[in-house]
Amino acid sequence: MAKVYEFLATGFEEIEALIPLDVMRRAGIDFSTVSVTGNLIVKGTHGVDVKADYLFEDLDFEDADLLLLPGGLPGATNLNVHEGLKNVLLSQNEKKKMIGAICAAPLVLGGMGLLRGKQATCYPGFESHLLGASYTHELVTVDGNIITGEGPAAAFPYAFSLLSLLKTEEASSSIEDGMMYTHLME
Repeated sequence: MAKVYEFLATGFEEIEALIPLDVMRRAGIDFSTVSVTGNLIVKGTHGVDVKADYLFEDLDFEDADLLLLPGGLPGATNLNVHEGLKNVLLSQNEKKKMIGAICAAPLVLGGMGLLRGKQATCYPGFESHLLGASYTHELVTVDGNIITGEGPAAAFPYAFSLLSLLKTEEASSSIEDGMMYTHLME
């Protein structure tokens, strides 16, 4: 079974964190939220408190198939200053394992040099943080092991793209149908 860790910092964009969590758990993915704040309760950018499954310091992430960074401000900038997280992302990238970032969070990957030579998307206005990447302005961009999403409205297509990479296109389509997403897009 695929293993996903999503990192929550104070000021994360709630919809970008919770939609992938919901979609993937519906599909039977082992999905855990991880607080980088030192507390299990993490406050989102719109004041929603979310209880993370784990504290960053309690895990090693060696079993991760996918690491996720939700956007939001100051969530993305708070992720960007967490050196332990950056080390985990570097290790994940060296293993060519998947890393996802949405909205403002691709700034973390850009600053680390993980987007050099890749295509990526982000929230409009953050393109300058995609150092070395070609900006696509797409809802979701997949380039090798890096998956980026544009912003809050892209949370569903982003989550379904990630799910299709972790499982199959058919598994993703089944969840899309069950959640009435396919109907929404008609």
